[in-house]
Amino acid sequence: MEQDSEDQDKAYRSLVGERIRSIRKQKRLSLQEVEARSEAEFKASVLGAYERAERAISVPRLQRLAKFYNVPVDQLLPSEDALNELNVNTHSQVDIDTTERSIVIDLVKLGESKAPESAVIDRYLKIIQVKRQDFNGRVLTIRRDDLQALAAIIGATVEDAPQRLAELNLLRDAISG
Repeated sequence: MEQDSEDQDKAYRSLVGERIRSIRKQKRLSLQEVEARSEAEFKASVLGAYERAERAISVPRLQRLAKFYNVPVDQLLPSEDALNELNVNTHSQVDIDTTERSIVIDLVKLGESKAPESAVIDRYLKIIQVKRQDFNGRVLTIRRDDLQALAAIIGATVEDAPQRLAELNLLRDAISG
C-alpha cells in the first residue's frame, strides 16, 4: 500500500510538472530564459526537475512561480479531469508520458488542411483546448483518452490513429524540454 502512495505522489508530481512546463512553453520561455528573467530565483536545473517530476515544488515556491508567469496559482495545478484520470488510470505513468510526448497536433497545419476530416477534428480539438485552458494556438498534445475519441472521429483504431494523423499531415514532432 505504501508503494501505491508513492506511485500516486509521483504521478501527481508529473501532472504538476506538465502544467508548469505547459505554462512556460505558452509563455515561449526556455528554462534558461526563466532563470535569467527571474534573476536566478528559478534555476533552470531545478525548474527542469520540477517539470520532470524529479522534485516536488513547495506551495510558497509554486505561488512565486505563478506570480513570475503572471497566472493564477491554480493554473499550475492539475485540472479536476486530470486528477480524476489519475485516480482511475490503469496505465503506467511511463505509458502516459510516452503517448503525451509522441502525439502532437500542429494546429496551424490543421487550420490549413483541406482534408474532409479536418473540420470535425478541429471542432473536437477546440473542446479539448477549452477543457484544458490551453490556448497557445500552435500545437496541442493528445492524451490517451483524447486519442481514443479522435481515433473514432477519423475512423481508425487507437493504434492506427497516429499514422492516419500523419497521413493527413497534422502531426508535429514532439518538442522536448
